[in-house]
Amino acid sequence: MSVTLRPYTRAADFDAISAFLTRHYQPDNRDGNWFQPIWEYAYTHPWFDEAALGRIGIWEDEGEVVVVATYESRLGEVFFHTHPHYAYLKPQMLAYAEERLAAEQADGARLLKAYVNDFDAPFERVMQERGYWLEPDFHRPLSQFVIPSPFPPIPLSAGFRLQSLADENDLRKVHRVLHRGFNHPGEPPEEGLEGRRRMQSGPHFRRDLTIVVVAPSGDYVAFCGMWLDAVNRFGYVEPVATDPAYRRRGLGSAAVLEGIRRCGAEGATVAYVGSEQPFYRSLGFRRLYTQRCWMRDFPPDACGSY
Repeated sequence: MSVTLRPYTRAADFDAISAFLTRHYQPDNRDGNWFQPIWEYAYTHPWFDEAALGRIGIWEDEGEVVVVATYESRLGEVFFHTHPHYAYLKPQMLAYAEERLAAEQADGARLLKAYVNDFDAPFERVMQERGYWLEPDFHRPLSQFVIPSPFPPIPLSAGFRLQSLADENDLRKVHRVLHRGFNHPGEPPEEGLEGRRRMQSGPHFRRDLTIVVVAPSGDYVAFCGMWLDAVNRFGYVEPVATDPAYRRRGLGSAAVLEGIRRCGAEGATVAYVGSEQPFYRSLGFRRLYTQRCWMRDFPPDACGSY
């Protein structure tokens, strides 16, 4: 095997990473990699730093992607994705991330948050040996919902209705429910509309799986983004939001369950969400594992080999 490292350099690399993540998925996500929908959601999110794409590291063996080190939104974080036969490259991936993916601070020091699965004890030992410490506030739990068949009826308060963005895709209503649903004050800024449009631009984004709850006023008051991996037969929930004025009515639950139901109707057997909040536990999600956040800072004069 002759493994080579190169940076993310071309538009086709989005598809190459997507194919890699889809190909190496294992049931219950025991591969520990991102799902392809996580990669696509991050890539099309308005917070994603496109200017840093060239910092993403791609290792290949005879032209095939075998490991990837990437950030989710911006520099200062790294997620490790590996072909099962190339896990021995993880220390090299970490060294690369320290040099190329750490974020520079105001004083010239650099900071890196590295996410390691809690079942990967050997790599966690590497983190400890290299001087990293755990930051529980940034941990990333992953939970799973087993899709029942038949799917039970979904309760919904009188006067409200479930529909998808295939029925109506009013971008201003989407913008408002996501803005308010993530606890931002006031009305959403006009300039945020383009970012909402970008979030619908991915090749696997499906309006018919993106669910909203419509109030009697016609406003969208709960939202559930749903992604389907038809190859591996699972759904992925991201994002979910409910307008604060309409919480505690089961509307967010209805949106999530309807999205999952639609994935099940297309052959999915499970759904995942990157959370273990009581809201998801009440729906039937159960935690599988946690990506634990290891943090380290580097003095201004520290340098590496990449």
